[in-house]
Amino acid sequence: MTPRRLMMWLFVAAGIPLVAGVFIPFIGPVGAVLSLLIIAVAIADLAISPTPTLVDVQREVGDVMSIGARNAVKIWFTNRNGGPITIEFDDEPPAPCDTEGLPFEIELPPGRARYRVYHTRPHHRGTNRFGKVYLRSRSNLLLWSLHHELEIDSAVRIYPDIQAVHAMELLARRNRVSELGLRMSRLMGRGSEFERLREFRREDEYRQIDWKATAKHQKLISREYTIERNQNILILLDAGRSMCNEVDGITHLDRGLNAAIILSYIALRQGDYVGLMAFSNKIDRFVRPMRGAGSVQTLIRSVYDLEPQYEASDYDLMVEEVRRRFRKRSLVILISHALDELHLTTISTHMRQLRAPHLVLGAFLRNVPLHERLNTVPETDVEAFQVAAAAEMVSAQTTQIAELQEHGQYAVDSLPEDLSADLISQYLEIKARHLL
Repeated sequence: MTPRRLMMWLFVAAGIPLVAGVFIPFIGPVGAVLSLLIIAVAIADLAISPTPTLVDVQREVGDVMSIGARNAVKIWFTNRNGGPITIEFDDEPPAPCDTEGLPFEIELPPGRARYRVYHTRPHHRGTNRFGKVYLRSRSNLLLWSLHHELEIDSAVRIYPDIQAVHAMELLARRNRVSELGLRMSRLMGRGSEFERLREFRREDEYRQIDWKATAKHQKLISREYTIERNQNILILLDAGRSMCNEVDGITHLDRGLNAAIILSYIALRQGDYVGLMAFSNKIDRFVRPMRGAGSVQTLIRSVYDLEPQYEASDYDLMVEEVRRRFRKRSLVILISHALDELHLTTISTHMRQLRAPHLVLGAFLRNVPLHERLNTVPETDVEAFQVAAAAEMVSAQTTQIAELQEHGQYAVDSLPEDLSADLISQYLEIKARHLL
């Protein structure tokens, strides 16, 4: 407990007669009486006031939270005091994070339970925990601040953005995946496995028309095909030094991991096998190809605490491991960030080494600060030189990616926030054209 400002001012007021008593003797005892009276009132106020030590607190939070997403935390209060109490509450959520709704104040009637909800946005994946909770109340006469703290252990696992997967699943069930900004290819009708005959639709290709069935029914009938299933999709996630870069407080590794998980969900729904290998100067994680929509949870549990390494990535090791583990033709998707033209050349060279027998897709996270510099208007000679250098670097990387595409390799150059949509669009296009 600590005295509030009101008590301090009361003692200041009582001290005035005490000081004046030095010069006017009969006033001094008045100050002493006032001081004793204030002390008695303060003790009585402390005795009759409800205390936060008689408030039970429970924190209700899931075992799993999503990085960068709005996660709800529910706080339950039970007042065991004989009267009502107003509590000022604060918490220690897993750091680093942003919080909404902390600290807050809540009124608690006697013998009743109430709750409040606040939200937190974690910035770091992995295993973390909540800390202490802090309670503070005011005494009835506003002379004291009463404090109490509780150690409530709540361990949580902070996953990549699984809420995006849940949103994708919900939209997929409603056939509204296009709302996520994906350029969805028509998978039905463009595969090679016959599914059924149906009435011709405006968007169908003429080669889908079954002329024999059309003549029989006297209207246009189309053949519908399903896309091939049971194909291998291997995601190679660069976890080296270049993926430590951040945009808007989120590392490139987090962006790549989120895109890999969402792509895995789409591929698993299409009936394919999905595996993942994260590498830096060593193989950091390896998840064998799995099948079934539920496998995405296994994938998330395997990589949720993956961290970027401050070491240069060993692309020779990556190629060696892929060749050793995967002999069957697969769609190999490499997610990386090229620091400069030389780095991109190194990645491109190793991508070409995987082309036999695999189909390789390179997904490169764009250098956002470099492009932002390119779009600025220089005002000094130094700024003009910086813009020219940025233009040269961007042009060289764009040319290299175009050369990759000309040599039969698939490649996308994506803004961090567009990586998931671009990857899924490329995957669906490859499936629709049955190139794998």
